[in-house]
Amino acid sequence: MPQSLAQLYVHLVFSTKNRTPFLKDKNVREQLHRYIAGICRNQDCPSLAVGGVEDHIHILCRLSKNIAVSDLVRELKRDSSSWIKTDQPSLAEFHWQSGAFSVSPGHVPALKQYIQNQEEHHQRETFQDEFRRLLRKYGIPYDERYVWD
Repeated sequence: MPQSLAQLYVHLVFSTKNRTPFLKDKNVREQLHRYIAGICRNQDCPSLAVGGVEDHIHILCRLSKNIAVSDLVRELKRDSSSWIKTDQPSLAEFHWQSGAFSVSPGHVPALKQYIQNQEEHHQRETFQDEFRRLLRKYGIPYDERYVWD
Protein backbone atom coordinates (compact mmCIF):
# COMPACT_ATOMS: atom_id res chain seq x y z
CA MET A 1 0.00 0.00 0.00
CA PRO A 2 1.39 3.43 -0.87
CA GLN A 3 2.39 5.76 1.92
CA SER A 4 -0.01 8.61 2.65
CA LEU A 5 1.61 11.99 3.03
CA ALA A 6 0.32 15.15 4.65
CA GLN A 7 1.64 18.66 5.14
CA LEU A 8 -0.85 20.64 7.20
CA TYR A 9 0.10 23.92 8.81
CA VAL A 10 -1.96 25.24 11.71
CA HIS A 11 -1.96 28.72 13.24
CA LEU A 12 -3.21 28.54 16.83
CA VAL A 13 -4.09 31.63 18.83
CA PHE A 14 -4.78 31.30 22.55
CA SER A 15 -5.88 34.25 24.64
CA THR A 16 -5.55 34.15 28.37
CA LYS A 17 -8.92 33.91 30.10
CA ASN A 18 -10.60 37.32 29.92
CA ARG A 19 -7.36 38.55 28.30
CA THR A 20 -5.80 38.89 31.74
CA PRO A 21 -2.14 39.95 31.25
CA PHE A 22 -0.70 36.92 33.07
CA LEU A 23 2.39 36.87 30.81
CA LYS A 24 3.80 40.34 31.55
CA ASP A 25 7.17 38.92 32.61
CA LYS A 26 9.13 38.46 29.38
CA ASN A 27 11.32 35.70 30.87
CA VAL A 28 8.27 33.68 31.94
CA ARG A 29 6.70 34.26 28.54
CA GLU A 30 9.83 33.04 26.71
CA GLN A 31 10.02 29.96 28.97
CA LEU A 32 6.36 29.25 28.18
CA HIS A 33 7.04 29.59 24.45
CA ARG A 34 9.88 27.06 24.70
CA TYR A 35 7.70 24.72 26.77
CA ILE A 36 4.92 24.93 24.18
CA ALA A 37 7.40 24.20 21.39
CA GLY A 38 8.36 21.08 23.36
CA ILE A 39 4.72 19.99 23.65
CA CYS A 40 4.35 20.41 19.88
CA ARG A 41 7.48 18.33 19.30
CA ASN A 42 6.24 15.59 21.67
CA GLN A 43 2.95 15.47 19.74
CA ASP A 44 4.88 15.07 16.44
CA CYS A 45 3.69 18.56 15.42
CA PRO A 46 6.92 20.55 15.13
CA SER A 47 6.53 24.25 15.80
CA LEU A 48 7.87 26.73 13.29
CA ALA A 49 7.19 29.75 15.51
CA VAL A 50 5.81 30.43 18.97
CA GLY A 51 5.34 34.01 20.13
CA GLY A 52 3.01 36.40 21.84
CA VAL A 53 2.55 39.10 24.41
CA GLU A 54 1.14 39.37 27.92
CA ASP A 55 -2.41 38.24 27.09
CA HIS A 56 -2.15 35.81 24.17
CA ILE A 57 0.08 33.47 22.20
CA HIS A 58 0.46 32.43 18.54
CA ILE A 59 1.71 29.00 17.52
CA LEU A 60 2.57 27.98 13.96
CA CYS A 61 3.11 24.26 13.68
CA ARG A 62 2.98 21.43 11.19
CA LEU A 63 0.15 19.13 12.20
CA SER A 64 0.91 15.42 12.38
CA LYS A 65 -1.39 13.24 10.31
CA ASN A 66 -1.86 11.16 13.47
CA ILE A 67 -3.53 13.80 15.67
CA ALA A 68 -6.66 15.91 15.39
CA VAL A 69 -6.34 19.66 15.82
CA SER A 70 -8.71 19.48 18.79
CA ASP A 71 -6.47 16.91 20.50
CA LEU A 72 -3.37 19.03 19.91
CA VAL A 73 -5.12 22.13 21.27
CA ARG A 74 -6.29 20.20 24.35
CA GLU A 75 -2.74 18.92 25.02
CA LEU A 76 -1.18 22.35 24.50
CA LYS A 77 -3.63 24.14 26.75
CA ARG A 78 -3.69 21.49 29.49
CA ASP A 79 0.04 20.86 29.66
CA SER A 80 1.16 24.49 29.37
CA SER A 81 -1.42 25.66 31.90
CA SER A 82 -0.35 22.97 34.36
CA TRP A 83 3.34 23.78 33.80
CA ILE A 84 2.98 27.54 34.31
CA LYS A 85 0.93 27.10 37.49
CA THR A 86 3.62 24.80 38.90
CA ASP A 87 6.58 26.88 37.71
CA GLN A 88 5.01 30.22 38.70
CA PRO A 89 2.84 29.77 41.82
CA SER A 90 1.78 33.43 41.55
CA LEU A 91 -0.05 32.44 38.34
CA ALA A 92 -2.33 29.88 40.01
CA GLU A 93 -5.37 31.50 38.34
CA PHE A 94 -3.91 31.13 34.83
CA HIS A 95 -6.30 29.80 32.13
CA TRP A 96 -6.50 29.85 28.30
CA GLN A 97 -9.18 30.59 25.73
CA SER A 98 -8.60 29.28 22.17
CA GLY A 99 -8.85 29.41 18.37
CA ALA A 100 -7.26 27.65 15.37
CA PHE A 101 -6.73 28.41 11.68
CA SER A 102 -5.27 26.37 8.84
CA VAL A 103 -2.49 27.98 6.81
CA SER A 104 -1.37 27.59 3.22
CA PRO A 105 2.29 26.51 2.95
CA GLY A 106 2.98 29.60 0.84
CA HIS A 107 2.01 31.83 3.77
CA VAL A 108 4.25 30.09 6.32
CA PRO A 109 7.33 32.37 6.00
CA ALA A 110 5.32 35.59 6.43
CA LEU A 111 3.28 34.11 9.30
CA LYS A 112 6.45 32.92 11.02
CA GLN A 113 7.88 36.45 10.90
CA TYR A 114 4.55 37.90 12.09
CA ILE A 115 4.56 35.61 15.14
CA GLN A 116 8.18 36.42 15.95
CA ASN A 117 7.36 40.16 15.92
CA GLN A 118 4.32 40.08 18.22
CA GLU A 119 5.63 42.62 20.73
CA GLU A 120 6.22 45.20 18.01
CA HIS A 121 2.94 44.37 16.27
CA HIS A 122 0.87 44.87 19.41
CA GLN A 123 2.15 48.39 19.86
CA ARG A 124 -0.10 49.17 16.85
CA GLU A 125 -3.03 46.74 17.16
CA THR A 126 -4.94 45.33 20.13
CA PHE A 127 -5.47 41.60 20.53
CA GLN A 128 -9.22 42.03 19.99
CA ASP A 129 -8.68 43.88 16.69
CA GLU A 130 -6.06 41.33 15.64
CA PHE A 131 -8.38 38.41 16.41
CA ARG A 132 -11.31 40.00 14.53
CA ARG A 133 -8.99 40.58 11.55
CA LEU A 134 -7.81 36.96 11.61
CA LEU A 135 -11.38 35.68 11.81
CA ARG A 136 -12.31 37.79 8.75
CA LYS A 137 -9.13 36.79 6.90
CA TYR A 138 -9.78 33.08 7.41
CA GLY A 139 -13.51 33.46 6.65
CA ILE A 140 -14.71 32.35 10.08
CA PRO A 141 -18.14 33.68 11.06
CA TYR A 142 -18.42 34.83 14.66
CA ASP A 143 -20.81 36.52 17.03
CA GLU A 144 -19.14 39.33 18.95
CA ARG A 145 -21.33 38.54 21.98
CA TYR A 146 -19.66 35.14 22.44
CA VAL A 147 -16.15 35.43 21.03
CA TRP A 148 -14.65 36.99 24.18
CA ASP A 149 -15.97 34.53 26.83
